[in-house]
Amino acid sequence: MATVAAAPRAEPLTSDLDVDVAVVGGGVAGLSTAWELIDAGRSVAVLEADRLAAGVSGYTTAKLSALHTFVYDKLRRTRGEEGARLYARSQREAVERVVEVAAVLRVDCELERAPAFVYVTDPARRAAVEAEAEAARGAGLDASYTEETGLPFPVAGAVRVEDQAQFHPRKYLLALADDLRERGGRLFERTRVTGLTEGTPCRLTTENGAVVTAREVVVATHYPVFDRALLFTRLSPRRELAIAAVIPAGDDPAGMYITDEDRTRSVRTAPYDEERRLLIVTGEHFTPGEGGVAERYARLAAFAAEHFPRAEFVHHWAAQDNDPTDTVPLVGPFHPGAEHTYVATGFGGWGMSGGVMAGRLLTELIVGRYVPPWAGLYDPRRLWSTVREAPAFLRHQASVGRHFVGDRLPTTHADSAADIPPGGGAIVRLGGRRCAVHREDDGTLRAVSARCTHLGCLVAFNAAERTWECPCHGSRFAVDGTVLQGPATRPLDVRDVRDVPEE
Repeated sequence: MATVAAAPRAEPLTSDLDVDVAVVGGGVAGLSTAWELIDAGRSVAVLEADRLAAGVSGYTTAKLSALHTFVYDKLRRTRGEEGARLYARSQREAVERVVEVAAVLRVDCELERAPAFVYVTDPARRAAVEAEAEAARGAGLDASYTEETGLPFPVAGAVRVEDQAQFHPRKYLLALADDLRERGGRLFERTRVTGLTEGTPCRLTTENGAVVTAREVVVATHYPVFDRALLFTRLSPRRELAIAAVIPAGDDPAGMYITDEDRTRSVRTAPYDEERRLLIVTGEHFTPGEGGVAERYARLAAFAAEHFPRAEFVHHWAAQDNDPTDTVPLVGPFHPGAEHTYVATGFGGWGMSGGVMAGRLLTELIVGRYVPPWAGLYDPRRLWSTVREAPAFLRHQASVGRHFVGDRLPTTHADSAADIPPGGGAIVRLGGRRCAVHREDDGTLRAVSARCTHLGCLVAFNAAERTWECPCHGSRFAVDGTVLQGPATRPLDVRDVRDVPEE
């Protein structure tokens, strides 16, 4: 039966530390990078703001695939045939690296081989699917066009790529963490990094005052927590919902499926017991803070129930991704002047293969043994691709601008706290200042600043998860203002609840 992997606790960093490489972030990119660096003989410390493998990487649907929805035909047009081939090769090698490392560490992470599919149900899009299959095949994947799948409904067309994989990400990542610790790696949880001074060496300051000195620093916090590279102008945050249900093994569609139709629908299964599988369905993507999350969950559940009528729903959750405005993740030197700082971000929903790829690429850049041929493809300092795909960049900036000035999401505002129901939240103007006000189930009010501590955008309330979310760059906060997800590193300021009028 599939279970949540229990993590051994790592203590917070309480004293100064000196290492070869400091990795900020304990998800798939951070732990993969740290493990590869330890394997290359470097001393490494991993600094995680919360718990290892418990953030975005802990909530992934865990598909290990080089087939990333409709990417290869676009890459062929924007980066050329060679760019598409390099992307495919780097992602394919990342999939195989997980298989290899899982075998070396002898970890039971429920690793299974399965074909991956990108499908459409609209016959008008059949030509686009055929073009994607041709491009993926030309990029070196074992890809084919088909109209036959294991899904319990007809498709108009699909790209099929053989021999991809799926696994339990926490079991794998926690095995990496255990091996890191056994080989001398230092792991620290509840250690939020708040400052970075670049130099020779670099210095990282933490929320509790401890300082880490490192020759090299890797920022692998999903969304970079430092803005010096202005990467926030090139990343769009996106949340997706997920539901899990137990189904009879005979209902397993035998593969990993995704479509960009209907705000995305992704379907796969995982081991559960001898007679049943765990169905995982994701989709309904939306901008953080956009609202209507309960309705989105209902639509996703209705899709699953319609096509898998014997499903017994057992879990639901949400995860967050960052889409790069020019399609390809940003992995490499942090900014044009960087000499000892590196970043891994913008995986666009494909962080499992992307994070493993990042670990290998960053290790080679730091150690200097070999520069992979795809280093330039992922280089965050690239500007030509941003210019080439300028419409996406400009759309993102226009959206951020609207959110920043507050001309958005009127449903998140209320005239007074009296309008907020138990369990709800809204922005209430008090004395000329906007406050984010939440009413607990027992009627107790909590008030915090409505301005995100990252760059000052107005937050909005997510009623389903009871969180405050920034639609500009995706920071998320608990109702008491505590940071749940960056790029923000400081909590929302608490407001005196006595300043919140009931009438």
